[in-house]
Amino acid sequence: MSTEIKVPILPESVADATIAEWHKQPGDSIHRDENLVDLETDKVVLEVPSPVDGVIREIIHDTGDTVTSGELLGIIEEGPVEAAPPATAEPAETVAAPAGAEATPTTSSAILSPAARRVAEEEQADVSQLAGTGRGGRITKGDVIDYVRQNPPTGPRPEERVKMTRLRSRVAERMKEAQNTAAILTSFNEVDLQAVMELRKNYQEAFQQEHGVKLGLMSFFVKAVCDALRKYPIVNASLEGNEIVYHGYQDVGIAVSTERGLMVPVLRNAEHLSLADAERNIREFAGKARDGSITLEDLQGGTFTITNGGTFGSLLSTPLLNPPQSAILGMHNIKQRPVVVEGEIVARPMMYIALSYDHRIIDGKDAVLFLVAVKETLEDPARLLLGL
Repeated sequence: MSTEIKVPILPESVADATIAEWHKQPGDSIHRDENLVDLETDKVVLEVPSPVDGVIREIIHDTGDTVTSGELLGIIEEGPVEAAPPATAEPAETVAAPAGAEATPTTSSAILSPAARRVAEEEQADVSQLAGTGRGGRITKGDVIDYVRQNPPTGPRPEERVKMTRLRSRVAERMKEAQNTAAILTSFNEVDLQAVMELRKNYQEAFQQEHGVKLGLMSFFVKAVCDALRKYPIVNASLEGNEIVYHGYQDVGIAVSTERGLMVPVLRNAEHLSLADAERNIREFAGKARDGSITLEDLQGGTFTITNGGTFGSLLSTPLLNPPQSAILGMHNIKQRPVVVEGEIVARPMMYIALSYDHRIIDGKDAVLFLVAVKETLEDPARLLLGL
């Protein structure tokens, strides 16, 4: 019996999808629930599993084709399939190239992502002994790029033209839209994180034992931002036509860098989250974003965004708005710098913070006071307990 494989019903906000990769070809056997094809939308990659055991009879749309909800992707001839042989830990054999043949990279294709395999082949990189950092030891594109940088090939310098992914293209459109539409201005301040660092040091072990998650830095910023948004609700608002929409909730997006590009999962009702809840949700979202299991629902909405360029060493930057939001907070690298405290020069862990905002609805006074409120809360976290 033949079974049709169709594009799943896409959310209303997603018009179509692009076929990113077929994991099986005509004639291949496939088990029920085994991933058959990846579909890339503007925001996430959707996996389409096989509904039955059988053999791939026909593929209707090739990699790179654009498809819509319910469109036919392929046909499976249903039937029993032999169990796959157990995986062995033996390394893949290396076949010597014939004399005079161009050298090709020695790789273990079973643990290379498609993007990593392409880069390895184009750079003629031998990554057979390279340890992958991806899920299950999978070698990612970033692993290969780092390896090539440390072991540059000799000979001609290659170039590559790669079509932008749907996600990268959509991010580019939204960022340009923000620049073309909003009157973006950025204000800066600096924060002494001594108190937060001491809290983390003194209570890290007890916090982790009680809540099963590490006490990080981002949760303090989430709480400080929510408190500041409560005081200055215009920073949490958005502009729709000639109307300002004031949101009675605080859905805070946390920018996460992934191999596919920037994603911003959203902490719903962040104002009600404890430090432990915030840390758990942030860790879960970051893991899902990087392993490709994040959903469209995780990324939709958001009234304010926090982005942390400090994880990559950024000292100062002007973050770009995430429309239709009207403001975004940029965190940066923590540096020990000399500051004056009670008349004495001391070394303190200092961070520059930046607030980019839409000057059409947010006045400079509100933006500056918002930053000051975030600064005061982080420099004296007890204010959160006292509601100050």
